[in-house]
Amino acid sequence: MAAPPLKHIVEAALLAAGGPLSLDHLQTLFDQNNVPDKAGLRAALAELDKEYEGRGIELKALASGYQIQVRTELAPWLSRLWEEKPQRYSRALLETLAIIAYRQPVTRGEIEEIRGVSVNTNIMRTLQERGWVRSVGHRDVPGRPAMYGTTRQFLDYFNLASLDELPSLLELRDLDDIHPELDLKFPEEADASAATPDAEPRDE
Repeated sequence: MAAPPLKHIVEAALLAAGGPLSLDHLQTLFDQNNVPDKAGLRAALAELDKEYEGRGIELKALASGYQIQVRTELAPWLSRLWEEKPQRYSRALLETLAIIAYRQPVTRGEIEEIRGVSVNTNIMRTLQERGWVRSVGHRDVPGRPAMYGTTRQFLDYFNLASLDELPSLLELRDLDDIHPELDLKFPEEADASAATPDAEPRDE
């Protein structure tokens, strides 16, 4: 039985994975004697990207690798697949996440200074449990407070390859616009109070 075209193997793997795959990960799908080089994988990905033009799906390069996904402009129709509408995240959580994303590395005290109110412990716990935020070190000041930055998971979830793709602060007219699909994912986190992140898809 002849081996299928490389692009078909790559396409099937990306569809089955349920998340981004790096070039390194794609290479592990093959026998040692038949491992395609990264140039070949990139060529196969480029073919798929071209074939998806004008269709409802797209090939997206994210921080952790490559992913086949539904085009974001189709979200209003796809949201009807779910009978119940999950609740949204609180504005306080989104504000905290935005501050970390744009000002990182940043301490909790600095976040509170910018927001003008204390940061609820549940918010920081939720952001870390989601894998969007992590401690990237400690500020060299008395008390050595932890500094926080975003993660690859943050970039992947928000459909970004790097922090350079974040909208400018002038473009953020409303924090709810940071990611319109948030209300399709998780319930609202309670808010009782009212490092350098990885950036490029890992090819090496």
